[in-house]
Formats: sequence, C-alpha cells, structure tokens
Amino acid sequence: MGRGIAIRFLDAGADVAVCCRHRPEALPAADGREALFLEADVRDPDQVAALVANVVERFGRLDIVVNNAGGSPRADAATASPRFSTSIVALNLLAPLHVAQAANAVMQGQDEGGAIVNIGSVSGLRPSPGTAAYGAAKAGLVNLTATLAVEWAPKVRVNCVSAGMVRTESSDLHYGDEAGIAAVAATVPLGRLAEPADVAEACVFLASRESSYVSGANLVLHGGGERPAFLDAASPNPS
Repeated sequence: MGRGIAIRFLDAGADVAVCCRHRPEALPAADGREALFLEADVRDPDQVAALVANVVERFGRLDIVVNNAGGSPRADAATASPRFSTSIVALNLLAPLHVAQAANAVMQGQDEGGAIVNIGSVSGLRPSPGTAAYGAAKAGLVNLTATLAVEWAPKVRVNCVSAGMVRTESSDLHYGDEAGIAAVAATVPLGRLAEPADVAEACVFLASRESSYVSGANLVLHGGGERPAFLDAASPNPS
C-alpha cells in the first residue's frame, strides 16, 4: 500500500519522501519529481524528529504526511504477550502520533499549513478477532484523528482512511491462494478486494484542495462492507 500511495503522489506532481526501515526498489518517478528514501523506525520519537528534519532540509517544506506504517500478525488475545501487544499499539497508534506531532510543528509555521492522512482499518470499526491489539489501536487512531483535527485547526487538516481488505503482495498470508482470495472477494458487495491504488486515490483527495473543508473525517474504504452474518443464518417466516 505504501508503494501505491507514493507512486500516486509522484504522479500527482509531488516530491515524495518515503520512510522505510529497509530501502525498497526504486519508484517510477514522474517528470521532474523526486522520490527520496529515508530509513527510520517511526516507533522511535527521536528517529521521527530526524526524519522530518531531513525532509524539510531536502525540500524546504512539508505539506502532506501519510501515516501508512502498521499491521499485525495474528495472535490469540488470551495468550498474546504484553510485549507483543505493546509493540502492536506502538506501531499502529503511537507511531502515527509521533509523526503527526513532528509534522504539525513544521506545518503550523507554513502559510498554507498542511494535511495529515492516517491509514486506519475496518478492524478498528468492528470486532477484530485474532488481532485484538491491532483493532483497538486502529480504533484509537480514528479518535486521535478527530482530536488532532480540532487541536491543530485551522492550519493543519487531519483525516483518516479506514481501509477494508486490500490486495497486496502479502494477501496470501491472510486469504490463501487465488481461489481463497476470490472467495473472500465474493463477500464484498463490490465483488473485489481493494487495490493499493484505491487507497492511494483516497489519500490524494484528502491531501488536495478539493477536500479543503474536510478535516476530522474517517473515510471508510471497504467496497460496501460485509454482509451481516445473520442474513445467511436466518430462516424468515414467509407469512
């Protein structure tokens, strides 16, 4: 998803700084645009401060931040270790806060302010069995988004994209082979999993002038959601 978001912003005419723990393959850059790779662990506030300082030094300003780092392996809530749960919350809730704080400090001093987009998940909006700490952290991210939007207005807009199931190179870890992915996609009203480009388009919109009056919002991007389980279990009385 991060790669898709970065490519879409390059296509939209932005210079892009990509934060990564390990440098990925080069991104296709649009005419005259630059993709800068910076290594950092966004769970570490000191590394985040250095990351933002490097971006400002290189480009002279910071207009848009997309907090995309996140995720969680499956873990039974009954047996997940405290260390594991702490690490998941740190990555999915505290890290976006650290990045947003550092970015806001820069954006508040810019004439046009800036925009922050947090990448959430439908796991934060419904039960999240198998990823309890992750779901709870993403729920917190929605609240954090709304709170920061109030505190940092009018200079900085803060919004969230709560993504549903997205097809990535790691889809097989969650949904199985192609047949499994197709079976899962069939449960989505729009008949498919999201592509990274779908998430990227939402991010570009929330960062653009077209959304200049949108702040504190949570854009749910899930293809229509999930069919309620009771509909398949119920036997309605025809009378």
